[in-house]
Amino acid sequence: MAGGTWNTQNKVRPGIYINTVSEPKAVGTVGERGIVALALSLSWGPEKQVVTVEAGADTTGVLGFDINDPALLLVRESLKRAKTLLLYRLNTGIKATGTAGDLTATALYSGERGNDISFVVQANIDEPGKFDVKTLVAGAEVDSQTVAAITELTTNGWVDWSGTGDLAATAGVNLAGGTNGVVTNADHTAFLAALELLDFNTVGLTVDDMTLKPLYTAFVRRLREDEGKKVQAVVANYPLADYEGVISVKNGVVLSDGTTLTAVQAVAWVAGATAGATMSQALTYTAYDDAVDVSPRYSNSQIEAALLAGEFLFSPSNGRAIVEQDINTFHSFTPEKGRHFRKNRVLRVLDGIANDLKATFENFYLGKVDNNADGRNLLKSEAISYMNTLQAINAVQNFDAQSDVTLGAGNETDAVYAEIAAQPVDSVEKIYMKVRVK
Repeated sequence: MAGGTWNTQNKVRPGIYINTVSEPKAVGTVGERGIVALALSLSWGPEKQVVTVEAGADTTGVLGFDINDPALLLVRESLKRAKTLLLYRLNTGIKATGTAGDLTATALYSGERGNDISFVVQANIDEPGKFDVKTLVAGAEVDSQTVAAITELTTNGWVDWSGTGDLAATAGVNLAGGTNGVVTNADHTAFLAALELLDFNTVGLTVDDMTLKPLYTAFVRRLREDEGKKVQAVVANYPLADYEGVISVKNGVVLSDGTTLTAVQAVAWVAGATAGATMSQALTYTAYDDAVDVSPRYSNSQIEAALLAGEFLFSPSNGRAIVEQDINTFHSFTPEKGRHFRKNRVLRVLDGIANDLKATFENFYLGKVDNNADGRNLLKSEAISYMNTLQAINAVQNFDAQSDVTLGAGNETDAVYAEIAAQPVDSVEKIYMKVRVK
């Protein structure tokens, strides 16, 4: 008996012809957030490339320090709320080196952290003619190899070995000469060029440079408006951006251990917290993790002026540092672009709609679905399903599947024109109350 699949009912032989298909349903999902990007000057780690650091992961191997070390202060702050950090080391310096006889150890990366590395060569007590070569960082052993000759040594996570000949015992050799190098604005340009190829939610600028702030602003504006990537930049003291894609941090905080963070340093937390916030979450009145005060403090009139200018700032509240209002720098409101665009929670919803539907249509529809009534109905159903999901998680409200999504043929045979009406849900931020005395 014949069998197989069919496209039209034109088979000649008797048989059973079966097409197996999925029940039509939406394939798109609400995208996850939580990816922050920073470019930092560091004393260890791969130079001039993006490395991924996950929240909770051990940073010692790739960055040279435990996450709680002061050297990784901004890394730690960014990962208090974000799930993933895309970290770019801006600087390249000189690698530390150390020599014992014919054996030379060279730090794997440039930077001052290499000066904390040492190595010890000891005769192995169990195998005559062999030596134990131990690598130490700040006095702690990180690698040990038992070999008979220099050429048998292999690179570890801290040093490269070089030289020929026999090993000789030594009580310890400290590597020296490692330097961090300097950072130029061109290094930030290279970082943004590398970052553009990756998916992220926010990028933070943790230096107070008035030539770099416009650069980062132009970068996110181009990605948002020309590339369709709805991302935000976080900088310090730059309300002049006047753009929904840029958040300007006005002041810093005091941590519980007494460390005072400037506005520039607080950018790391704001960028991470913004990246990690969901569509249905506002950072307004959110407490900065482990902060007990703000620096500097502002008066009521100063706070009001800052908010009107589009500045993101912290206020003291019961031994905490809380976000006064989750806003961006946009403040030149127009009838076409109203006040709601300055609220970051609202913007996350609008950006999410753009990012998620773009990804879904690119992955599952472009070039794969016919541009006829049936194909366009699939697109419309996808959009409706997505908007219903947003309404279920309180990201939008009052969505009407019958009237809020319209989709039809475009001006060309391969074009589709769509309109989606969305009413993002904002957070309660002002309560006006009257108490009547009876």
